[in-house]
Amino acid sequence: MTVKAMTAKEVARKVIENKPLFILDVRNGDAFADWKIEGGNIQYLNTPYFDLLDGVEEVVSELPKERDILVVCAKEGSSVMVAKMLDEEGVDAAYLEGGMKAWSEHLEPVKVGDLKNGGELYQFVRIGKGCLSYMAISDGEAAIIDATRMADIFLDFAQEKGAKIKHVFDTHLHADHISGGRQIAEATGATYYLPPADAEEVVFDYAELVNGLEVAIGDAKIEIEALYSPGHTIGSTSFIVDDQYLMTGDILFIDSIGRPDLAGLAEDWVGDLRESLYSRYAELADELIVLPAHFMIMDELNEDGSVARKLGDLFKENHGLNIEDEQEFRDMVTKNLPPQPNAYQDIRSTNMGKITPDEEVQREMEIGPNRCAVR
Repeated sequence: MTVKAMTAKEVARKVIENKPLFILDVRNGDAFADWKIEGGNIQYLNTPYFDLLDGVEEVVSELPKERDILVVCAKEGSSVMVAKMLDEEGVDAAYLEGGMKAWSEHLEPVKVGDLKNGGELYQFVRIGKGCLSYMAISDGEAAIIDATRMADIFLDFAQEKGAKIKHVFDTHLHADHISGGRQIAEATGATYYLPPADAEEVVFDYAELVNGLEVAIGDAKIEIEALYSPGHTIGSTSFIVDDQYLMTGDILFIDSIGRPDLAGLAEDWVGDLRESLYSRYAELADELIVLPAHFMIMDELNEDGSVARKLGDLFKENHGLNIEDEQEFRDMVTKNLPPQPNAYQDIRSTNMGKITPDEEVQREMEIGPNRCAVR
C-alpha cells in the first residue's frame, strides 16, 4: 500500500498562494503549540501519534472532505503510518516528506526586483523558520547576505544563474540560525564579511564589515553600502543596495523590531537599538524598500511570497517605530520579550567557529520558530 508524499516546496506554494489545506499534526501537543506550519487558509487538528496507535476512526469524522489533507510529524515516519491508516479507512491523505525538519529547511527563492543596468535581487524565504536571505546578481557576479546553513541551495542557484559568488555578508552574528556564509565563501573563494564588533570571539579569518564600506558586483557596479545600525547586536550592520533597498538584518522587521537581549546585554544595547531605528533610519529615504533578515508572522508575506515594504510605510505602521516615550520603548524591548531561540548559545558558538556540530545536531539546534523580534 502506497500513500503519497507532499514536499515542503509543495506545501510552501499552498501557503503562499493561500490555497486550502487541512493539517493533521501528530506531534505531541507542546511541540505543536510551540511551532507549526502556518498559513491564512490552513485548518488544523493536533492528535498525538500515540493516541492513534489503536486506530484512526475517532479522527476520521473530524477530517474535511473538501480540502487536501496533510499528515505532519517531526521526521516523517509517524505521519507515513497515520496516512496509511487513513487510507485504509477510505481517507485520501498525504504525508509531509521529511517532516517538520524538512519544513524548517525549505528555502523558497522569490525575485524581489531588478537592479540598475540589468541586475537582479532575490530573496530566499525560509518559510518554516522565518529566516530571509538574499542574493544580488549583476553581470555574472553575485553577493549573498545572511545565508542559512543550507549552502548548496545558494551555490546551485548562483550556478543556474551563471553567476560567480564574489562576496558573502552576515549582517550580524546570528543567534537563532546557523550561518552558511563561511561555508559558501570557502566553497567559492568569495570574501566573507562580518562586523568586527560581533566577531571578537570568532576563531576564523574574515573581512571587516564596517560603516561606509562599499562593495560593487559586476561590471555594472551594483553598489552595496554598509550602514552601522547596532541594537540587536552591538555590531549589527544594514545595507543599502543599489540606492533602492535597505537590508535591515534583525534590527527592523515589517511588523516588529529586533530584540537586544540574545547576547545577554539588553539593558546595554536598548539605547543603540532606539538610535538605529529612530535616528539612523529616520534620515534615510522613505522610498527605500526594507528587506529584513526575518519575518515573525505570515501576514508579513506579500502576495508573491516576498517580505518587503517601503521604509516610509513602516514609520507609519510599525508600532516599534512609533513609541515617543523612551522609557516605554525600553520597557517594551527588555520586559516584553518572547522566549529565547532554542539552543541560541550553541548557535552563537557555532557561528563563531568554536564548535562544529554534525548536520543532524545542527538541525535539532534550529528547530522552532523565529524568536528574534519584539512587537
